[in-house]
Amino acid sequence: MSEETESEAGSPTQRLPFIVRIVRDERQLLEAVRIRQAAYERHVPVLAANLRDPEPEDREEGTAVLLAESRLDGQALGSLRIQTNRRSLIPIQRSVALPISLSGRRLAEGVRLGVCQGSMGRVVKTMLFKAFYQYCRYAGVEWMVIGARAPLDRQYESLLFADVFPGVGFVPLAHAGNLPHRILSFEMRTAVARWREAGHPLYRLFCHIRHPDILVRDEQTRIRTRRPRDPVVPVHERRAFRLAVVRRDTPGMDK
Repeated sequence: MSEETESEAGSPTQRLPFIVRIVRDERQLLEAVRIRQAAYERHVPVLAANLRDPEPEDREEGTAVLLAESRLDGQALGSLRIQTNRRSLIPIQRSVALPISLSGRRLAEGVRLGVCQGSMGRVVKTMLFKAFYQYCRYAGVEWMVIGARAPLDRQYESLLFADVFPGVGFVPLAHAGNLPHRILSFEMRTAVARWREAGHPLYRLFCHIRHPDILVRDEQTRIRTRRPRDPVVPVHERRAFRLAVVRRDTPGMDK
């Protein structure tokens, strides 16, 4: 069954005070790194010191770094890195073995989200997620995957992401400093129908309003040509995952 989409042709157009695009040069990448590091300094200072420079993953094939820049003065307002399993594992797969339901699927993980402070930051975060969603549509991604700290996991839950490991709780992720994260997934094929049936407040924004300032579609985006190979995860790593689970009722998780 093919993914259900709703055409933006003839839809109302809304201009944004910023542009969201895929990083194409070193200047843009350094701006994305700067806003990323500043956001982590506020929220996850234990990781911020290691994010002052671009990471190797920022330049890998199958990766897209999104950057939101002000239309007024070009200031960086937010960034998100999208990593697909086109050529290699997504970051979460280096910490846990994903279930059979995601085996052989085209996956994309959103990591290193960072936005400016205040009300503008909230708008930028919403539009970065729309850009993530659109990128996945154009690229033929079947499932979006996220590792979210508390209380950010509730925001993804409100977007109808679901637990990859129901009842498990939070899992330490190597690419996030081994901090506990809840692993959530989102099926692209049923996205429109689920948002519509739920009367989701973002349904119209994501599916019926054109945002020409979100520029994530180009000749490099589509990856439908072949299925990804399933990774071989060593047994000892799976065992470590089972032993390392951090449940929701862990003291301090909601602070």
